[in-house]
Amino acid sequence: MRLSAALEGDLARYMEEELELAERAVTLGVLTTGANLKAALKADTEAALGRRMGRTWRVANYPARGYSLEAASFLHSKAPELVRAFDEGATIRSQSGRFLAVPTPAAPEKGIGRKRLTPANFPEHRYGPLRYVYVNRRLSLLVAENQRERKGKRGGYVRSRSKRALRTGYGLVSVPMFYLLPQVRLKPRLRVDEITEAEVAKLASNIDRAFRALGA
Repeated sequence: MRLSAALEGDLARYMEEELELAERAVTLGVLTTGANLKAALKADTEAALGRRMGRTWRVANYPARGYSLEAASFLHSKAPELVRAFDEGATIRSQSGRFLAVPTPAAPEKGIGRKRLTPANFPEHRYGPLRYVYVNRRLSLLVAENQRERKGKRGGYVRSRSKRALRTGYGLVSVPMFYLLPQVRLKPRLRVDEITEAEVAKLASNIDRAFRALGA
């Protein structure tokens, strides 16, 4: 009935209005799909790798302004190599030495200067020097000796300053601070392809929903 009415009236204006409606609906449908995909990838990444990695997802929309039948949303992460490794799985080997040094749960959270902990910036002034301990061909350790377990909420360990304890060894333990591994295998922990396919499959319905809302 709308088409019949248009034939009797201003067909050119009707077609122009329909084109504008289509451009708006397609653009809004694409933007909705892009936003939903970003939210889904962010949630999956945060659940597997934490909030910091989840916040690396970005979406770029085209056109930046206005509407178009060729509207598009592009999703990417600011940490693409990490996302790929945890999405596909990867084997990580040391690039500068024989071992990968992986901090144990007993190790401090940060190294000197509040930087990511490594054997090079390990706070020896607090824990003492690290000693290499061979376990087997697949595992060695870097151990801090003469440690005393701290009480209270902070927990953890600290190097004993007691001359008596150092002389007798009473109450002191050797604490592994790093696992030394020839390589580490990362298992897939993300579902990038699965989530992307599920959200993209909703594109047509998102565009149809926008058509209905705009035409109401």
